[in-house]
Amino acid sequence: MITLLTKAEQALSFGLQHVYHAFPRFRIGEFAVLYGHQFCKTLTFMLSVRCQLPKELGGFNSSCIYLDGGNTFNPYTISAVARQHGLDPRFALERIFISRAFTAYQLSALMLETLEKALKQHRSKLVLISDVMSLFLDRDVPAREALDIFKKALSYVSELAEQREVIIVASYFPQGRLRRRFFLESALFEKAGSIIKVDEIKGSRLQFSLEKHLVLKPMIIDVSLNADTLERFVGLENG
Repeated sequence: MITLLTKAEQALSFGLQHVYHAFPRFRIGEFAVLYGHQFCKTLTFMLSVRCQLPKELGGFNSSCIYLDGGNTFNPYTISAVARQHGLDPRFALERIFISRAFTAYQLSALMLETLEKALKQHRSKLVLISDVMSLFLDRDVPAREALDIFKKALSYVSELAEQREVIIVASYFPQGRLRRRFFLESALFEKAGSIIKVDEIKGSRLQFSLEKHLVLKPMIIDVSLNADTLERFVGLENG
């Protein structure tokens, strides 16, 4: 007998026990933002691998689409995460479809013109948009134009997540005290259904803050991560 999961039951977690208490999982149809500490990169890599797991192990048995707006993709970290989950690293990497952008215009085109076609082609249940804001901070792009394009792209992907029944997670790494940044940040946070911030406290201690969620109340939790998580993976990213 085949048991079909309801939309509410289809979800994806980071696979970190302590974080689970603050934020259990991303749900199908959700547009979420993960921002702050560079460990957010590792968290997105974890998601890109975990979505490939069988459903009985908490995954979707699905490929992942990775829109790289900050040149952040790291195959070495992906391979390490895949091994932790008992997957062949090469196979895991082959199921992550990467599109890189080097300008705000390229990233907006990937979001507005390419993404839905890729979802139909690969039948992916997870989309990761890496460093979604940095290219729109480029001074070569007029501020008003950057904001308009950014808002249009965000509106599209937030609606697309629900329409195509996928999870879309955008990462964001705050840079400088730019006036433009605050307008872009406001637009990003307005469209997100879930917002998670990660801050470093001391050494290998991180603070996870659930700042926005459709159901859960805001929550802050301190997490002590060992060498197999924080130090190991951040070291791989910097290597």
